[in-house]
Amino acid sequence: MENDARRKIGERGQVTIPKELRERFGIEGGDEVVIHEEGGKLVIERSVTREQIAEGYRRRAHRDGDLTEELEGVSAEANDHLGDAPEW
Repeated sequence: MENDARRKIGERGQVTIPKELRERFGIEGGDEVVIHEEGGKLVIERSVTREQIAEGYRRRAHRDGDLTEELEGVSAEANDHLGDAPEW
């Protein structure tokens, strides 16, 4: 696979994500990522901020109209996903 990049895990469990991949996926120093298992594989994803979620709902509301009921239904799910993220 052409996107393979071998890296050694440091003694403290750290690994460096190659610059090309950081640039391609918009990951910068200081950004938060989510690390989880999916289908027996380790997955690293950019973390989604509350602001990004809110902006997505604003765009959808503009496109689709009133989303009050839907927003009420997903609020708990977003809080579970974001965990200890600061309040806004």
